[in-house]
Amino acid sequence: MQFLVELVQRYGVGLVFVVVLIEQIGLPVPSYPVIIVTAALAAHGGAGVARVIASAVLACLLADVGWYRVGARFGRRVLTLMCRISLSPDSCVRQTESIYEQWGAPSLLVAKFIPGFATVATAMAGVVGVGLLGFAFFDLAGAALWAGVAAALGWVFRDAVGDVLAVLESAGRLGLAAVALAFALYLLVKFVQRQRLIRQLRMARVSAHELHAMLGDDPPPLVIDVRSAGSREGGFIPGSRWVEPHMPDEQLLGLPEVDEVVIYCACPNEASAAALARRLMKAGFRRVRPLRGGIDAWVASGLPLESPAAD
Repeated sequence: MQFLVELVQRYGVGLVFVVVLIEQIGLPVPSYPVIIVTAALAAHGGAGVARVIASAVLACLLADVGWYRVGARFGRRVLTLMCRISLSPDSCVRQTESIYEQWGAPSLLVAKFIPGFATVATAMAGVVGVGLLGFAFFDLAGAALWAGVAAALGWVFRDAVGDVLAVLESAGRLGLAAVALAFALYLLVKFVQRQRLIRQLRMARVSAHELHAMLGDDPPPLVIDVRSAGSREGGFIPGSRWVEPHMPDEQLLGLPEVDEVVIYCACPNEASAAALARRLMKAGFRRVRPLRGGIDAWVASGLPLESPAAD
């Protein structure tokens, strides 16, 4: 444990840079505790704390500009990929779109404080075409605020942090084992949450071509779009009805009573669609299925979209 303490004391600024960069790239490494501890150890010199903040901000900018460029180059495909590899894959595309549509680039000011939002939001800025200078301004301010809060916590609670480190140091190998165990438990909890979600999403799907054929039935199925409202501006499945996926259950009961309901979204694993499908089934709808692959599968199949003007 003494080795780790000396490592932080000697290479704390560099360690903060590496850990923050890895986390902002998207890997599940909790960098906030590292910033807090490093700032606490550097609290006896104001310049030391300032260097900790600057190191974290620089790492954020490098990772964020990279995701911004990737988003601008590959569009929505990168958002889906990011959520598929994330340990928190639930419906991050849907949630990020909603927040970003409401606040735009200024949402980057608080993005790093929202779990699952920061990395996706930087790519979203590239997807929607935010200018590089505007992106850099809000991202820099947000990174400085995020790192500054962590450093401030380290400075304010420097004595408490020092006491904890002293206890771990006195414990020797047991202290090192405690740190390793805490990190392992963090990863385990995130992994279990991911697997539980994936199990919850397992249900029968309908393919894009099957849905296209069903739209010719009499009566046709009720097709529900649970993407963000702004996503419909790019087109939607003909006849689909937009529904807020988190609307109260009593409002769900007001939907038309039909034999078949198909729900689609733009989320990895059709997360938002499957979640609403389960709620509708509990509300008494007999046959509810998500669209396999969501709107992307419909577009990839060459099937027609309806324009917002006809909505």
